[in-house]
Amino acid sequence: MAIIGNGPVGQTTALLLARWGVPTVLLDRRPERDPVGSKAICQQRDVLDIWSAVGAGERIAAEGVTWTTARTFHRGRELFTYTFAESGRAAFPPFVNISQSRTEEILDERVAAEPLVEVRWGHPVAKIDQDADGVTLTCVDGTTVAAPFAVLCAGARAEELRAMLGVTFDGHSFDDRFLICDIRTDLPGWATERRFHFDPEWNPGRQVLVHPCPDSTFRIDWQVPSDYDIDAEVADGSLDRRIRQVIGDRAYEVVWKSVYRFQSRCADRLRVGRVLLAGDAAHLYSPFGARGLNSGVVDAENAAWKLAFVARGWAGEGLLESYHAERHAAAAENLEITTATMDFLVPQSPAAAAHRAAVLERAAEDPAARAMVDSGRLAEPFWYVDSPLTTPSPARPFAGRPPRGDVPAPGPGVLVPDAPVPGGRRFRELAREGFTLLLAPGADGAAARAAVAGGAVPVAVLELAEVDVTGALTAALDARPGEVWLLRPDAHVAAVLEHPTPDALSAALTRALGG
Repeated sequence: MAIIGNGPVGQTTALLLARWGVPTVLLDRRPERDPVGSKAICQQRDVLDIWSAVGAGERIAAEGVTWTTARTFHRGRELFTYTFAESGRAAFPPFVNISQSRTEEILDERVAAEPLVEVRWGHPVAKIDQDADGVTLTCVDGTTVAAPFAVLCAGARAEELRAMLGVTFDGHSFDDRFLICDIRTDLPGWATERRFHFDPEWNPGRQVLVHPCPDSTFRIDWQVPSDYDIDAEVADGSLDRRIRQVIGDRAYEVVWKSVYRFQSRCADRLRVGRVLLAGDAAHLYSPFGARGLNSGVVDAENAAWKLAFVARGWAGEGLLESYHAERHAAAAENLEITTATMDFLVPQSPAAAAHRAAVLERAAEDPAARAMVDSGRLAEPFWYVDSPLTTPSPARPFAGRPPRGDVPAPGPGVLVPDAPVPGGRRFRELAREGFTLLLAPGADGAAARAAVAGGAVPVAVLELAEVDVTGALTAALDARPGEVWLLRPDAHVAAVLEHPTPDALSAALTRALGG
């Protein structure tokens, strides 16, 4: 396979394909890694799970700062605090803060140790050709890479590559800008919390967000006017005053600073023949909610197992097309959520501004108003309830998007809960080894084994009573007698069937393979 872009999404795609025995060539236009600034810092629990599958999740989590609490303030008064729910017994905390640069370095070490991944720096792609048999990438220096499929994850500056594929990238840019400073200082009590300030007296009419990072570093984001001039602030001492208004009169060091204007956009197609688009090349979101890198890594996992199955002849066109169906729907939901956040943060009319002011004034005392305060719904998995790969279950209907910080009840389309299993492993580790049939007590094991006997596709048949050593998984699933759970190689539930026949199980598996 060919992968364009050696950022975290490209690295993850390559490493996941290597798990399936698929060799890749990673092409990047840059001459080498450029580890500057914190960039995307907030890594979600289920993304750490994905990185765990390639040997990096535990290290990223160990080096990062764990936070479980989100505090929200209005004009200096705390409105509310919430923590994050768990389903089952998770291997990782809800969120870990670590710079994107450090995450890339850790993934680089895994890539360097993987013989099936070849990295070519300084290879900007100038042309993309494809036919019924494969893709040919021509680099600026004239070298070519031929592969059966390609994944485009070249980041936000992929305009020319998208144009080669005939892909549009509709959306808009926001006028307000954001100032980021990574500050190394001592802030006791702030190391496990994200703090969001609406309209503080030291940034009137706008927002400030504070995230803890490793090495006593704090990432501070200020919303600033469109004409903001960072050089002028540095020169006249205003930046120092701005920082001290947040951290107080204490010593600090500016590790990195930047000003950015963000966009909300999505490609109209995430699959063009034999090329899949992933990460920022496929979608851009406002940063509130940490949905950019996190969703890009999930793109990578979704693409990798499907490409591997098609390359091995285990599945066909339908599975490849399901990448667009699933991840475009995920991008649309992320855009909906982040756009609603921006509409609250930056009201577009006097009426909207008055509504926001009223909600914030009431939120400290009124739980109903509190639920309306939108400082960014934090990253969460997308639930493939309406996917063409998912077999619906009348007994387990999807109840819709849960309250922020919560997880939905397990069922078709939902990421399966995690729990310890024998051998010191985790259930999601087992699930990611291929398709899985998980049998609740009373399920017909003979029928399940008959349904998958002799097939080329890897399908494990597991007894829930044997793998659930703590009871946490059974409780989290609310497993019912006679049920058979079909799990995909990305640990999402493809079907929940009650006392199924071999034909019903085969049909669900065929559907989950895009048939």
